[in-house]
Amino acid sequence: MSLVPESNGYSFSRIAPIQAVLFDIDGTLCDSDPLHYFAFREMLQEVGFNGGVPIDEDFFVEYISGKHNEDIGTALFPDWDHEKAMKFMDDKEAMFRRLASEQLKPVNGLHKLCKWIEDRGLKRAAVTNAPRANAELMISILGLPDFFEFLIVGSECERAKPYPDPYLKALKELKVSADHSFIFEVLYLLCKDSVSGIKAGVAAGMPVIGLTTRNPEHLLMEANATFLIKDFNDPKLWMALEEQDSVAMGASKI
Repeated sequence: MSLVPESNGYSFSRIAPIQAVLFDIDGTLCDSDPLHYFAFREMLQEVGFNGGVPIDEDFFVEYISGKHNEDIGTALFPDWDHEKAMKFMDDKEAMFRRLASEQLKPVNGLHKLCKWIEDRGLKRAAVTNAPRANAELMISILGLPDFFEFLIVGSECERAKPYPDPYLKALKELKVSADHSFIFEVLYLLCKDSVSGIKAGVAAGMPVIGLTTRNPEHLLMEANATFLIKDFNDPKLWMALEEQDSVAMGASKI
């Protein structure tokens, strides 16, 4: 099942009735990357990474953003033992949580979308590669601890994103079909591994709506997202949701 472009926008009709909506967290529910970038830049400089020269945003996007902490630690510190590298990552996450507590904000239109989902009784889960402590904090700050029925963390699955395991686990926990569910994922168009979450969702058999939170809308075919939106106020999204309401209303009259 997939969404298809139509003359007036994009359609959810092929996955109607919708049973569930799954969300990534970092960059999808909130624009958290600037906080991650700041934490990495400061802490890497402290340990003398790159000769003490601060990393720039291009380095962050290409080698860090969207990746799992185990992989980041190994890539940044190939000469460190695993325990030392993971201690650095844990300290960095603690710094991120301090920053998030003061600065994290929702992506535009998030609460409007959440209300639409709640009003229609759809099931929902958050699916992330972020550490559980980070994920729980972000969900709490955004005021959504009661919105999500399940929080699926990549490191707690057999394989994290870009493998489909976290999304497949979410479907199992929610007891829903991939044929009637879809995903919101962030899209980092400048990153070589930018589409790990989108690949995970596609591999799990679901349409993926890509958020270009901090990037222009292009390279759609390379991303393999079903379609792209700037944020949750994007007219393309609401045209599709309004059509879904019309389909559901028609089905109820049959």
